[in-house]
Amino acid sequence: MTPEELSSAIAACLQAAVDAGDLALTTVPAVRVERPKNREHGDWATSVALQLAKPAGRPPREIATLLGDRLGEVDGIASVDVAGPGFLNIVLDTAAAGELARTIVQAGTAYGAGTTMAGTRVNLEFVSANPTGPIHLGGTRWAAVGDALARVFTAQGADVTREYYFNDHGAQIDRFARSLLARARGEAAPEDGYGGEYIAEIASDVLRLRPDALTDPDPQEVFRSVGVTLMFDEIKRSLHDFGVDFDVYFHEDSLFTGGNVEILLEQLKASDTLYFADGAWWLRSTDYGDDKDRVVIKSDGRAAYIAGDIAYIKDKRSRGFDLCVYLLGADHHGYVARLKAAAAALGDDPARVEVLIGQLVNLVRDGKPVRMSKRAGTVVTMEDLVDAVGVDAARYALTRYSVDSNIDVDLDLLVRHSNDNPVFYVQYAHARTCAVGRNADAAGVDRSDEAFDASVFDHPTESALLAALGQYPGVVAQAAEFREPHRVARHLELLAGTYHRWYDVRRVTPLSGEDVTDTHRSRRWLNDATRQVLANGLGLLGVTAPERM
Repeated sequence: MTPEELSSAIAACLQAAVDAGDLALTTVPAVRVERPKNREHGDWATSVALQLAKPAGRPPREIATLLGDRLGEVDGIASVDVAGPGFLNIVLDTAAAGELARTIVQAGTAYGAGTTMAGTRVNLEFVSANPTGPIHLGGTRWAAVGDALARVFTAQGADVTREYYFNDHGAQIDRFARSLLARARGEAAPEDGYGGEYIAEIASDVLRLRPDALTDPDPQEVFRSVGVTLMFDEIKRSLHDFGVDFDVYFHEDSLFTGGNVEILLEQLKASDTLYFADGAWWLRSTDYGDDKDRVVIKSDGRAAYIAGDIAYIKDKRSRGFDLCVYLLGADHHGYVARLKAAAAALGDDPARVEVLIGQLVNLVRDGKPVRMSKRAGTVVTMEDLVDAVGVDAARYALTRYSVDSNIDVDLDLLVRHSNDNPVFYVQYAHARTCAVGRNADAAGVDRSDEAFDASVFDHPTESALLAALGQYPGVVAQAAEFREPHRVARHLELLAGTYHRWYDVRRVTPLSGEDVTDTHRSRRWLNDATRQVLANGLGLLGVTAPERM
């Protein structure tokens, strides 16, 4: 019996109590079961009786007792205990709990998938680094987290579009072009320009592609157009090598061509969310938690930067997206209220816009911060991190923390083949399940349906392992609900530890001279179920699941 099946059984008992007139409820809510912290309290617990006390108009212990009597008659449930103010502690019989192993193996890659976001079209914008230099460490974190979040959303049934906002409109592009031109001429970089070896590399590539660039009537424009293309191609290659590809590369400049922004601003002047003061048009962004209202149309009649944000939201919504999620850096806190106000200015529901703010990443080696990149000059880049630890370790390390926390990435730890290294710990658990499977094949321990006997899973480590396997779908659903893919990583670490402890006390293959029994064959199912969940979870993080290490 899976946790989902148990939740459905509890909901069915509630509905039966309502139908029989034993419980006065207009609707039966979704029921959530959780693993008790104290194993002595049972396999699963639910607080649904406490939640129903007010709508049902009865003490929670009365509801829990009523529900417990009905649950005790359900096949697969060994006992139900009412505890405290009305908690229900549930113990499954061994066979019912063990059936989960077969369920997982038969479900394969589909195990853990859900439907909580089915029918929702999501636009997920992340990274969106300016095409003026390599992707820095903050952008690398967003690449890992954003791609994992897209995978988690997809696992919950959402139709996800990964989008990169290509910043090709503004002063930073001009500074980039001037920097390239100066380097090509052998001059020092402009005071507000960009440094680093990559500027010299791109300037050289521009001259290789356009030998006449320096004699062109407008050399800066040549370096701008060709240089930006070269830099962005490099960014795309870096992301692809990191396992991240985008469905849409949206060009910021397209919002300002053809008068799109100007037409939109004229329409917004009639909106109550904009007002005129001090010669300018202002957005009432304080209504949505901003610290001050924002100028949308300056006193000289030009559009402010936020005008492009408003136009961009309108474009996304016109493309049919139900939810627009932005992943932005630590210096973008003000954008949360600003973008919601922008949606409101369009007459849209601000809840359609979500902004996740990522915090800083620090690299540490030999206990000291790593600050400089040889190539970029001032920042650590995606390539620097990947060169140091590899793609898998980099992605896992950047995804296993909540996005709203600062993190220190220990380079020495991530290259260590030990249990202290979290990505090695999880990947090694998967490799071990594969090794057990190979040894089982060699010993003739097949995985036949007829030989499966869930009642043999009677050791505490088997109960714990089945519980961890059973929790996985709920973890994925919560990762999507709370926009926290790190929940998957942390659960995989828990599962890996639980599997290692089971491996230490239970054999899948018989000892020399022993016969293969159905107990061995049944344990093979449990081993392979663990392999499947570890592989599924690592896949959601964009990390490989090696068969050998």
